[in-house]
Amino acid sequence: MKFAHGRVSPSGRVSLPAEFRKAIGLDRGGRVVLELDEGEIRIRTVQQAVARAQAMSRQLLAGKPGLSVDDFLAHRREDWGEE
Repeated sequence: MKFAHGRVSPSGRVSLPAEFRKAIGLDRGGRVVLELDEGEIRIRTVQQAVARAQAMSRQLLAGKPGLSVDDFLAHRREDWGEE
């Protein structure tokens, strides 16, 4: 685990150390997702956030038939009369 000191400007901007940005693939900038949890702020890239959500979904839906995206789309096609 690495630590660094930073500063928050009066406008709320935070500068991340180059080493940290590079470590998560933001060395050229990019969009992030911020999470506030019990007084802690977590910063994730959008790709990391999507991967985390997909992993959580897989875990929650594991072994439950009829809950996949493909199943959902098949039901929608039935509703639209496309089968």
